[in-house]
Amino acid sequence: MTPSPQSFMHPITGVVCEPEVCTEDAVRASLIEVARSMQRLGINHGSAGNVSVRWHRGAADGMLITPSALPYEQCGVDDIVWVSIAAAQGTAAPQVDGVRRPSSEWRFHHDLYASRADARAVVHTHAPHCTALACLPQIQQQGIPAFHYMVAAAGGRDIRCAPYATFGTQALSDHVLAALTDRRACLLAHHGMIALGGALDSALALAVEVEWLARTYALALQLGTPAVLSDTEMDRVLDRFTRYRPDPLDDLLADEPDAHGRSAVPS
Repeated sequence: MTPSPQSFMHPITGVVCEPEVCTEDAVRASLIEVARSMQRLGINHGSAGNVSVRWHRGAADGMLITPSALPYEQCGVDDIVWVSIAAAQGTAAPQVDGVRRPSSEWRFHHDLYASRADARAVVHTHAPHCTALACLPQIQQQGIPAFHYMVAAAGGRDIRCAPYATFGTQALSDHVLAALTDRRACLLAHHGMIALGGALDSALALAVEVEWLARTYALALQLGTPAVLSDTEMDRVLDRFTRYRPDPLDDLLADEPDAHGRSAVPS
């Protein structure tokens, strides 16, 4: 890999750095560590879930993603799979480079990167409280409402729940993209949850936050019907979040956008 002299955003931490600081092998190792940490953080179990980061190889837009059906404790850097990203979801099959097959859920990772410039990392887990709520008809129809102001961390006034579809299918990917319109996290009916971010650390932190919200909402439901904050208040919170928690990706995109409106991560 030939490093570029141009600074870019580290795909794990979101910190702007020089290319020589971040090699593909280093990113692969960090991807594995984050995948392993999900179980320690209580948001995943076994080989369930998957994580990815956007990773360019020269001019080729792509992503690095965890492999299919391999426990994370057994995963090494060579097991991580690189998948090319087409211009739009549902197009011809992408190129795959790896000794293993990519996660069975590679499709919604791919389609999120193809359609959203702000997606630099995606975390999908079977977090227990998110999954439990996502089995309830009320949540499937209405999502998690604004019972707590931190619901805004997911990007809107509520946390939507994508309708059920068989795992690994284009139908599921389509549901995910719709549920994540103007959002950074959503539940998946009878399945789990997804969080995305400008870097893997921020996507993981959001996944942990959403699982806490799901757990707290489930507890509140046991006590009665939770009160919900008004749209006006949630809009106020969202505005404050924009100023209080700016996405570092915004500055990078504004500085050096490529033909797709985003800055390339060299490798």
